[in-house]
Amino acid sequence: MTAEMIAPEWMHRQITSEQYDSWTEEQCAGIEIVDGMVVVSPSATKRHNRLARLLANALDAAGGKERNADTDFDVRLQDVPLNNRRPGVVVYRADTIDESPTGPEHVLLLVEVVSPGSETTDRVVKPDQYAKAGIPFHWRVEQVPGTVPVVHTYVLDPSSRSYRVGELFTGVVRTAVPYPVEIDLADG
Repeated sequence: MTAEMIAPEWMHRQITSEQYDSWTEEQCAGIEIVDGMVVVSPSATKRHNRLARLLANALDAAGGKERNADTDFDVRLQDVPLNNRRPGVVVYRADTIDESPTGPEHVLLLVEVVSPGSETTDRVVKPDQYAKAGIPFHWRVEQVPGTVPVVHTYVLDPSSRSYRVGELFTGVVRTAVPYPVEIDLADG
């Protein structure tokens, strides 16, 4: 059995942003593009999806008319080589809702909910990529069944294009940055 029999041919070569933009939503679901290569993302757990939805709803409500928060769509970090990530939650400028692809200049905050199978990517790789792309704020949510989620917040240092550690929240997130919001994660 050859690799082509297991995965389609397009998964074995670098793709361009133009090629990716021509794909259907079905082809783009469940994948990310890293350095032009297709990376299949592990399926999210129900707990991951619930936390992401809880965070997105609260961030969206607190964001007013200037900001939207949503789940399950690509953020184009760079075109060459193509890097598309699909964070758990994306907070973006409301006036860019119809612009596609969503780029770093549209995004205020990216939230990753760490799940089994994506720990290193969510804790190390993605934050580095987000910082280098200039995303101003990043949150990482750690979840362990039977415990209250913990939120690690990070703020971009624009001169070094790296994140510095922000606040740490367990259970309830009460913060003024990137804008005032209160989220009770005990419901997640």
